[in-house]
Amino acid sequence: MLFSEQNYRRGEYCGSIEVICGSMFSGKTEELLRRLRRAQIAKLNVEIFKPKTDTRYDETAVVSHDLNSVESTPVETSTAILLLKPDTQVVGIDEAQFFDDNLPEVCNQLAKKGIRVIIAGLDMDYMGKPFGPVPALMAIAELVTKVNAVCMRCGSPAVYSYRTVANANRVLLGEKDSYEPRCRHCYHLGDIE
Repeated sequence: MLFSEQNYRRGEYCGSIEVICGSMFSGKTEELLRRLRRAQIAKLNVEIFKPKTDTRYDETAVVSHDLNSVESTPVETSTAILLLKPDTQVVGIDEAQFFDDNLPEVCNQLAKKGIRVIIAGLDMDYMGKPFGPVPALMAIAELVTKVNAVCMRCGSPAVYSYRTVANANRVLLGEKDSYEPRCRHCYHLGDIE
């Protein structure tokens, strides 16, 4: 399905919510950055937010695994996103799974104000369970794009983030040293070779 980047109703711009979800290494942040760059090319006023806890690549920038980046505003809570500049037309939010459960309501408030909200985040944690506010965001979004990685075991489309280190915490910030993308079959095989 193609998505029109303009959402009009009776000649007025209407807000919307778009969710980009999938496993680790599936290109979620890359797709978020692509959409935000297109909005900037269209000369729209864009603001980007990420959770303050995500410091893997940079304290303030949103950075993809391919090391593409854009400056953002790190925030403690989702309600801090509402303190954006008054002329903002597009809001980008990365790592949505790390935000609190108020994020869907915050996004609804922004969309009601006519703002296009583009969100990227993991839809499942390493245990294969729905993660944070992302499932609720998917339910209220006009557009949901699920992107797949490539299974590191067999090369099939991967939808799971398999944790390769022993750690039972639900949240463990990590990269290729801690996670690998896997298809359903290989994910359920676990560490069996």
